[in-house]
Amino acid sequence: MGLKIRKGDTVMVIAGDDKGRTGRVLSVDEAKGRVIVEKVNFVKRHTKARGQMKQGGILEKEAPIHLSNVMLYDPKAGRGVRVGVRTAKDGTRERVSRATGDTLSKE
Repeated sequence: MGLKIRKGDTVMVIAGDDKGRTGRVLSVDEAKGRVIVEKVNFVKRHTKARGQMKQGGILEKEAPIHLSNVMLYDPKAGRGVRVGVRTAKDGTRERVSRATGDTLSKE
């Protein structure tokens, strides 16, 4: 099954601690059904120093969020929207916002 959310899309978190926040998708894991969103769902990782080059300490990084907890963000609607797929006249498929009916950008 093809996913409707891709790397580079802007999404809105609709459930969890970061509900209401928006960010850009950094990566998508299709097998696990999870996405990593920029500056959303930060976790602290305690790391041990590995020699002279790698310094130890507490690092903050984004953790994956389940696909069901994010919606594609439509700037025209100003909120997260459902996504449909429409076939253009030239035969290409394009993602469409269900709220406004407009084609979503291919960022």
